[in-house]
Amino acid sequence: MSNTYLSVIIPSYNEDKNFARGSLNEVINFLQKQSYTWEVILSDDGSKQEFVDKLVGFAKQDERIIVLKNKHAGKAATVKAGMLAAKGEWRLFSDFDQSTPLKDVNKLLKYAESGFEVIIGSREMIGATREQEPWYRHLMGRVFNLVVQIFTIPGILDTQCGFKLFSAAATEQLFSKLVVYGADKPKKSAFTGAFDVEVLYLAKKLGFKICEIPVKWQHHETDRVNPLRDSVIMFVDILKIRLADMRGKYTQSNESR
Repeated sequence: MSNTYLSVIIPSYNEDKNFARGSLNEVINFLQKQSYTWEVILSDDGSKQEFVDKLVGFAKQDERIIVLKNKHAGKAATVKAGMLAAKGEWRLFSDFDQSTPLKDVNKLLKYAESGFEVIIGSREMIGATREQEPWYRHLMGRVFNLVVQIFTIPGILDTQCGFKLFSAAATEQLFSKLVVYGADKPKKSAFTGAFDVEVLYLAKKLGFKICEIPVKWQHHETDRVNPLRDSVIMFVDILKIRLADMRGKYTQSNESR
């Protein structure tokens, strides 16, 4: 068994601005104050060499920081690679810009010993906070969530918050059995799409207990989000998830639980 309690997986794709802002320093400063054992996996999505060199240089400060170099295949594939490479009993993926600060992981870990194996951060629950978010981003999120509620996962208020915790067992089953975002057809962009939806859809189908916890979220400006384009892509992916289920693509996964 692993002696690592928490693995933190942070995907990246040319995150020079956030690196300069010190977002990784915030992560390590927090973890070094915790009593549990940990590791950080910096899972890179084929960034330019100059940025990868920054990650490698940063990792030299602590042997518990690991740089995972991946071919450019999109954020979903990069998160998946990091989650499956991790050794922790619990595995969290968290955005590089730390929109949700890592300290909120302790809120999620409180539920780790209560029978829950999938514990997700939520920006929509009572007690959550959203700071500096443009109105169109909030509207886009609410409309998308309504679509998710209707077509795939009723009952989950926020599927897209990039702050999710999984047990080792849940990680191995869920991330190795994706269909729409499977390794054979990775999304070739930095955009995540409905990756989170497929993971949670499969988790619910397999009977994992899911818990949603309010967290803090602060908007950081990015030029990677195109509301109209991204909404269309995500809606199409939701339809692909339902179609995959109708065709029995998840049946083998369901029987393995």
